[in-house]
Amino acid sequence: MGVNRDAAGFTSSTTTRTWSTTDSVVYALGIGCGVDEPAFSTDDTRGVEQRAVPTMAVVLAVPGPEIVAAMGDYDRRKLVHGSQTTIVHSAIPAAGSIGYSSTILGVYDKGSGAAVETETRATDPATGRPVFTNRSVAFIRGDGGWGGDRGPSQPKATPPDRKADHVVTQHVAENQALIYRLSGDRNPLHSDPEFARAAGFDRPILHGLCTYGMVGRALLAQVCGGDAEAFGELSARFVAPVFPGDDLVISIWETEPGVAVFEGHRDEDQLVIAGRFLTAGGG
Repeated sequence: MGVNRDAAGFTSSTTTRTWSTTDSVVYALGIGCGVDEPAFSTDDTRGVEQRAVPTMAVVLAVPGPEIVAAMGDYDRRKLVHGSQTTIVHSAIPAAGSIGYSSTILGVYDKGSGAAVETETRATDPATGRPVFTNRSVAFIRGDGGWGGDRGPSQPKATPPDRKADHVVTQHVAENQALIYRLSGDRNPLHSDPEFARAAGFDRPILHGLCTYGMVGRALLAQVCGGDAEAFGELSARFVAPVFPGDDLVISIWETEPGVAVFEGHRDEDQLVIAGRFLTAGGG
């Protein structure tokens, strides 16, 4: 039992995914969009063109059963999300279709656990043009220590030694994880108290990708002026969990034109997420 150490290079077959305007609204509500963001949170506001939140890419193209099987027979309760990158090549429509496949880029020995890096590429089925690319690292606690390659270190985006240019506080509703899971991630870690306790938490935690979406929402508003077409690349590492009921305080530093670094804290104290953002054409 355990992670398949020889999974690197495995590529899944191509999957087609189609989504509706309702799906885009459900995702937007899942990351906290509200009445002041009708372009994302509604699909019938008069005079407002509906848009998909760019981070919706993470729920539109999810590595499927082939990738899960290729990763091996490990304890699913020990898997946590280590990092996530989303590169948006062209604005994601409010309703549409993509074709995508996933590749396991590497399986790394981190000592205390194993890290599995996966890349998913999504294209427009009609034109073959890239729509977005997702890269993620899953960390399986306790499955390391076999003396394998440690793999590349995740680069850390260090904020400059000055006051942040933007600080956004987003309250995580008590039912936020229950709304977010409607977009497809039904992991009981985020809904079942007994499962959460078995995984080492005193109660269900928020999806890491929901936290990621909330950060993306703040960057979209503060750095892109709400323009989804200006959203380029979001890279983040997950440091600690967020719980429903917390306040997520997001600090953003614009370090050069089109480039920003950010940190997200839980209730202004615990660092939970950090990373770097590029606007389309930035960097």
